[in-house]
Amino acid sequence: MGKKLVMAQKRGETRALCLGVTMVVCAAITYYILGTTVLPLYQKSVWTQESICHLIETNIKDHDELEGRKVLQYPCLWVNVSAVGRWAMLYHTEDTRDQNQQCSYIPGNLDNYQMALADVEKVRGNFHEHQTFYCFSAPQVNETTVVYRRLYGPQVLLFSFFWPTFLLTGGLLIIAMVKLNRSLSILAAQR
Repeated sequence: MGKKLVMAQKRGETRALCLGVTMVVCAAITYYILGTTVLPLYQKSVWTQESICHLIETNIKDHDELEGRKVLQYPCLWVNVSAVGRWAMLYHTEDTRDQNQQCSYIPGNLDNYQMALADVEKVRGNFHEHQTFYCFSAPQVNETTVVYRRLYGPQVLLFSFFWPTFLLTGGLLIIAMVKLNRSLSILAAQR
């Protein structure tokens, strides 16, 4: 009976040890992936200075207003603000500027024009409701643009690295508990 119990205990310890090692390896792989994807985007982000923006004006550019130029297939919200002592064009995120430099906000649903227009008008209404808000500017570059929300800020970095850290801590804790259990069972057997 005692031999069966010891064999079952060894199998359980082996399985727990394998689980702990697997968790540590998965955490290491996740750290590598995040270190090569999210971390460089965070380091390249120049929008680090938090500022207070004051709304100057908003305008929805529509198909009618863009005659003679490349016509957009969606309504375009254009926002001017006063930030860090100068006039600036507000962009929703860093990627908005790369997608279209004429638009401060690009709606999420571009398939239905009426829904996109309603979304743009809702965002415009939020800006008019809150005339003063926080935004991000680039302190090193003398630009006339600011960003409303950072895609690659410290919160995103913290959230991205939370679960791998939790996985690593759990795996190391399981390994430590198995090793402690083995050493305590050896001490108990010697007595």
